[in-house]
Amino acid sequence: MLNIGIIGVSEGNGHPFSFSAIVNGYDDEGLRQSGWKVIYDYVRERHPSEFGFDGVQVSHVWTQEPEQTRRLQAACNIPRAVEHWSDLKDAVDAVILARDDHERHAEMALPLLEAGLPVFVDKPLSLDSEDLRRFRPYLEDGQLMSCSGLRYARELDEARAHIGSYGALRCVRGAVVLGWEKYAIHLLEAVSTVLPSVPVSVAPVPAEHESVAITMSDGTLFQLDALGDVPKTFQVDFWGTDRRSTHEITDNFTAFRRTLWEFVEMIRTGVPAIDPAETLRLMQVLRAGRRALQERRPVSLDNIEAA
Repeated sequence: MLNIGIIGVSEGNGHPFSFSAIVNGYDDEGLRQSGWKVIYDYVRERHPSEFGFDGVQVSHVWTQEPEQTRRLQAACNIPRAVEHWSDLKDAVDAVILARDDHERHAEMALPLLEAGLPVFVDKPLSLDSEDLRRFRPYLEDGQLMSCSGLRYARELDEARAHIGSYGALRCVRGAVVLGWEKYAIHLLEAVSTVLPSVPVSVAPVPAEHESVAITMSDGTLFQLDALGDVPKTFQVDFWGTDRRSTHEITDNFTAFRRTLWEFVEMIRTGVPAIDPAETLRLMQVLRAGRRALQERRPVSLDNIEAA
């Protein structure tokens, strides 16, 4: 049995519940009482065959709040809790760090990685160049994976498979809720799996919300808007010379299940699930965008220190 430990929680992030439920299944009353109605609602719509991975369980959990830990155990059938996250080093075979407070990722993930455990780190990995340098060897060795689940969004399957049918791409637009630092990565990941080009620069767009224009290496314009407090929005639009399409991404369950499948495969094979250079490049885009928005000027990725 592959035993996985899960670390949570951070404000507004229900991934410890959704990820654990996908692996372990869930207790209906426990998840209903967890405080995560949106997760409860969408997992209830899934068939039992869609839960679980052969020979894998989330066996241990730690959160900074004992009551939250108990709710997570009750909701997602997690048998054991540990007193401190570092105790997972001696208790499990791998760890999911299901917190998106990226400022603490290195503090928690690096000791686990140094102990030899495969680790999945919730998005974004880090916006600190020194932390990224320390993470890089583990990405390259197939011990560390970090991404948004929208990298594997079902709604983009057709576009990924047939991007050539668009002809010459003219423009890509993405819109997402909340702010740049934590939520732009969702659409950066999603679009990176579709486009054949990579970002080279980021420029601010005048708006009341955080909006940027990303120039891709083939000249395609990718405008990304982090809209702040608006109704749930994860949308991508593609315009080419031969066709256009709109994709509203709503199926979190499938995106998360695919992400977890990729992590389990990485654990079993030792092969990176994602090209390490791509993960690090997307962190560069986040850092370039942050600087562009703060300084109100275009920023080239060449001017952002690489890991």
